[in-house]
Parts: sequence; structure tokens; C-alpha cells
Amino acid sequence: MSNEHNRLLLAFEQHMRTINRDILNPMIEELSLDDLEPMQRMVAEARGRYLKAFLEMAAEADGQLPDDTRIKALHHHRLRYDELVAAAQALETAIQRGYLDVSHEP
Repeated sequence: MSNEHNRLLLAFEQHMRTINRDILNPMIEELSLDDLEPMQRMVAEARGRYLKAFLEMAAEADGQLPDDTRIKALHHHRLRYDELVAAAQALETAIQRGYLDVSHEP
């Protein structure tokens, strides 16, 4: 890749960082570890319910394939878990890239 391409990509990344910060930062107040804990607990709760449902389903199925009702219930748990994980990852990315202000106090 040429130096010109590298400069363009660097400028593009800086521009994206500025735009994201300009838009996201006013929407979300400064975050602290205490602010993040409820979100982390929510993801852990969803993960636990998903895994628990899977283990219960497996125990009840006794090696047989579960019926459609059980699969739909498991699917519902996975959708909830996946959505919360995606949101948590998006928040983590926003913090890592400096789009949001974070409190450095314990």
C-alpha cells in the first residue's frame, strides 16, 4: 500500500474518531466503573440463563433431540444474550476508542 493510501486511511480513522466522539459523548454522561457494573451483571445474568436452559434441556432430553418448543425457548435466551453481549462490546469499543468520557476514580 502506498504512503498516500496510508495517509488517507489515517486521516479517515481520525475523522471517524472525531465524528463518533462529537456525536456519542454528548449523549452519554461520563462513565465510571460503578456505572458499568449493572450492564456487566445483566450480561452475566443472560449468559447464565442461556446456559442453564441448555443444560436443563440436555438433561431432560436424555440424549434425544429436543422438541421445537424447547428449541424456541433456548433461541429466545440466546437472542437476549447475544444482543446484550453486542451492546456491551459496542460500549467497550466506544470507551477504548475514546468516544466517551470515563471517570478514572475507583
